[in-house]
Amino acid sequence: MARSQSSAARKAAPVADVLLMATPTKNADLRWFSGFHASDPFPAFSVGGRKVGLLPLLEVGRAKQESALDEVLNLTEIINDLRKTNPLAGVPDAIVFAAVQRGVHRFRVPADFPAGLFVRLGELGLELTPVTGALFPTRWVKSKAELAGIRAGNRAACAGFKAVEQALAESKPDKKGKLFWKGAVLTAEVLQDEVQAAVLRAGGLCDTGLICAPGDQAVDCHCQGSGPIHAGQLIVLDIFPRDRASWNYGDMTRTYLKGKATPAQRKLVAAVKEAHGRILKALRAGATGAEIHRIPVDYFRSLGYHTGPVKGTYVGFFHGSGHGLGYDIHEEPYLSPRNPAPLQAGNAITVEPGLYYPGIGGCRFEDCVVITAKGCELLSKHPYRWEIA
Repeated sequence: MARSQSSAARKAAPVADVLLMATPTKNADLRWFSGFHASDPFPAFSVGGRKVGLLPLLEVGRAKQESALDEVLNLTEIINDLRKTNPLAGVPDAIVFAAVQRGVHRFRVPADFPAGLFVRLGELGLELTPVTGALFPTRWVKSKAELAGIRAGNRAACAGFKAVEQALAESKPDKKGKLFWKGAVLTAEVLQDEVQAAVLRAGGLCDTGLICAPGDQAVDCHCQGSGPIHAGQLIVLDIFPRDRASWNYGDMTRTYLKGKATPAQRKLVAAVKEAHGRILKALRAGATGAEIHRIPVDYFRSLGYHTGPVKGTYVGFFHGSGHGLGYDIHEEPYLSPRNPAPLQAGNAITVEPGLYYPGIGGCRFEDCVVITAKGCELLSKHPYRWEIA
């Protein structure tokens, strides 16, 4: 049976090899481990530094050509052979057969490993140790190819910003301030469609959606946004496309307003932009996520911007200052009070302070950077021109 080990036993006999069972289009660890893009789940494990994958017959040829696996086994063939003596043999039996054949009886598995499979593998004699932290901590330090993919994702996001800027520039308000574009009401949904099309043409894919939230909708900072756009509203546009070629995410946010801003809106936007710049100047290897997060928190407080619940709605700056990204849109390391760990050179993270108040609206500016020994380098670039006449 699968069983937990004492800390003393773990120290005496550390489990080095890992076992995964997931779909790489949905699971960043398996995508990173296997270097393979597939829309169906398959098991993969390590053996003394080598990577072994058990692929169904229809994927074997492609996996041998395209993946980073050292050994590609035919899962369909293994199961068919096992069923000659065990008619009920399935994926768990194939995993055990392949692992034991290579001298492996114990694995580390991720915390989200399928529960039913965990139990069955234990019944078949494999010893599995769940990992509560990162299964592959080195995944947070990006390769040159991964950084290039993040840049490509951000270039696709920029195409979306340009489409929205053009639509806002061409739109006209009626007497009540409602915007019209190409003979119809300009809505958040219309802008979202324009972004999707532009991103797709630029080689990206908004596979998890995007945010185009006008006015007070943006105070709920993950509100997707809906309905008519009005002149004088702050519009938070958060675009986080996956680069289709590399499968890495980009993530950028800009804030817009059609027409002329109020003094309160202008002050809010200036504060967020300044906080964004202060974070960029402070980032470097060795600084902790918690230390960096204090910078915008203290700055906003010095300007009198309150953070906390007001009449049941949270206002101010109530999210982290940034997060890692790559094969996942949100991953380690985080710029937040919950992260005391030092940043490392090669970490790719977002920088995204924001402020949100009903009656004024929301504002967020977001870019991506890679951490270096002495600072950071931008992985995204787009103007911050937010007032559009």
